[in-house]
Amino acid sequence: MKKLLAMFLALTVVFTAVGFAAAESVDAANVPDSKEFKVMVLGNYTYGEDYISLYEKYGADITIADVKEDDDGFGYITVDGVDYELGLDFLTMAMVYNTTPAGEYETEDDVYAAWWRLYITRWNYLLPEVPLYSNEYYDLYNAQIKGVTEYPTNPFWSPSSALIDWSSEKADDSIILGNSTELSGQFRVPSFGKSSPGASDNDVGGLTSGLETVSVTKEGGYTWNETVVDSHEETLNEDGSLTYTIKIKEDLLFSDGSPVTAKDYVAFTMASLSPVYTEAAARETNGQTIVGWKGAYQLYTGPDSEQGTKELAGLHLIDDYTFSVTVTSDYANYFYKITYGGFSAEYAAAWLGEGVEVKDDGNGCYLSDEFYAKDADGKYIQAAAIRKLCTDTSEENYAAYPWSGPYVVKSFDNTDSTATLVKNEYFKGNYEGATPKIGTIIYKRVVSSTQLEDFKAGGLDVIAAITGGAETDEALKLADESNGAYVYTHYSRAGYGKLGFRADFGPAQFVSVRQAIALCMDRAQFAKDFTGGYGGVVDGPYYTGSWMYKAAVEQGMLLDSYATSADAAIEVLEDDGWIWNADGTPYTGEGVRYKAIPADVINENDKNYKSVDGAYQTVEVNGVYLMPLVINWYGTADNPFTDLLQTGLKANENVAKCGMVVYNTIGDFAPMLDELYQAAVYGFYAGTPMYCAFNFATGFNSAAYDYSWNMTIDPSMYDDYSSYYIKDYADILWLK
Repeated sequence: MKKLLAMFLALTVVFTAVGFAAAESVDAANVPDSKEFKVMVLGNYTYGEDYISLYEKYGADITIADVKEDDDGFGYITVDGVDYELGLDFLTMAMVYNTTPAGEYETEDDVYAAWWRLYITRWNYLLPEVPLYSNEYYDLYNAQIKGVTEYPTNPFWSPSSALIDWSSEKADDSIILGNSTELSGQFRVPSFGKSSPGASDNDVGGLTSGLETVSVTKEGGYTWNETVVDSHEETLNEDGSLTYTIKIKEDLLFSDGSPVTAKDYVAFTMASLSPVYTEAAARETNGQTIVGWKGAYQLYTGPDSEQGTKELAGLHLIDDYTFSVTVTSDYANYFYKITYGGFSAEYAAAWLGEGVEVKDDGNGCYLSDEFYAKDADGKYIQAAAIRKLCTDTSEENYAAYPWSGPYVVKSFDNTDSTATLVKNEYFKGNYEGATPKIGTIIYKRVVSSTQLEDFKAGGLDVIAAITGGAETDEALKLADESNGAYVYTHYSRAGYGKLGFRADFGPAQFVSVRQAIALCMDRAQFAKDFTGGYGGVVDGPYYTGSWMYKAAVEQGMLLDSYATSADAAIEVLEDDGWIWNADGTPYTGEGVRYKAIPADVINENDKNYKSVDGAYQTVEVNGVYLMPLVINWYGTADNPFTDLLQTGLKANENVAKCGMVVYNTIGDFAPMLDELYQAAVYGFYAGTPMYCAFNFATGFNSAAYDYSWNMTIDPSMYDDYSSYYIKDYADILWLK
């Protein structure tokens, strides 16, 4: 295994010194120290006093030119003569905040790709989750929809985005789209009052909101929208803050033919960052990056406010077609900083109310006092208006104010969850200048089990993201035998199904166990079985079609594929000390392995770790604790993925050969998440940690590949930000 000898060099020395292999029984003297034990004791120390993250201490001063790489592709820096290995937290932070060109890397993209490569390499070694399949997706079309092969979809470019390049030869000049998620009718701001809007609402929202200054491209990148932006300037200020000055073109129009001005770009931001919008949505919008929001504009409640200021210092209205935004120095070096210049045209009066003005006397934009007017109960009058604007699904409400996107919502039928959209004749075009050709879009909720019949009956023109063997076979057969009535396109998924871990609890907190699980499974065969041959498997959290993956491969990235081998899995486990029986005698190849953990390291959750049925549990022997190699896995019900893991993991003969046992519980998704979070987020967690493995899926469909803060070891952020609940030992810098 890559880097295995290097990691366990210290263990080998200790084994030899104390005659570990010949020990008759475990005790404190023959339990070697390990880097992962240092992670386990973090809860006994204070962050910022006893330890700190390596990135927080040194990250701001490091460039990619300061990084050395070993033969396996792992990164190191040297500070004051000391070498430090770079962990997941350091690499994910540097990947988006340390991209200044340096050394052999000439562009920010080159630097990002280098950090990304180092991150993926370390991720592949630490293996916080095991990718098990990555689907091939097929989109099936009514052949009367033209342009689908010339302008295909991909993970970043769904049918709702791609259809601007398509046309319809149907008699009514329409296209019928569908999605299995319910439409709420909340289309102006799909996220209004929600933590997670549905895909259907997002699709309709994207079709009706546009003229954005920064666009997501078909390739999953960001670009200035030259259809909208006349000019833009980027200025790094003396205090380290960054200002984008944006001039829009003077011929932009809303769907009613009224002109679009700079006020229509700043008005929604001013409204949404105010306490008026917070009251309307019952949740605060975060404007953390904009200078003057936190503690100033954020706290201003109106003319009688005792806190804050009505002026948003980081947002300026310069003239009728020019505005600027300034972000704080903390975010000025962000790799995706172009997104700070991203604003959409939103009809100002819709959000501010009639008669409210956006003004700027030189200290930042502010809204006239009428915006903060209150009723007799002390509630903001405009908050009620905003709430109605966002949630009223009547045709009259949709028509009350114009839209800026390529389509306009004409109506929404709550009874069958169907929205009707019509073409916006005044839409100037997307970032490539494309304007809509299809006259009407019918967007409806579909039922996955009956969508093919609906399609054949003419009730759908597109079935997107068909996957799985039987489903794909049926769809392709239909198209191939249709005499040209149906066509299809396909692309690889940007994401995968996975076995995820609670990587700070139970056996799964140890790298060796996660690697052993991967080595026991035939991942390629699992992917073939699950996808019916329409898919494969990847070795890290990436999409092979992404630009950064291609760049990293060109830079020489090599990853471990974890070829199936019970012997290799056993070697990994033995090297990490999984060599004991429950009574403390050496493991001889029968039953379940145990690992010795020092008493001053183990926490209460791990002391109490046991199998679901209680047959195996952590035990104390001669002053040390022995943890069983038992994986408690939670799988979701009515899920073919869970079903296949019964044989691919639980009943896998390699797992048994290794001295490992897998237990599983099958239940609903929300209780599973509570067990993963070890918190009653959805009201199901009983308070006792039990499960350390879970099966679900993840995706990389966002144009911003950014995991900053998601690998933090800072306890103040850990519970809220962790992606895998992993604490990389390389990220820990001990201060004492």
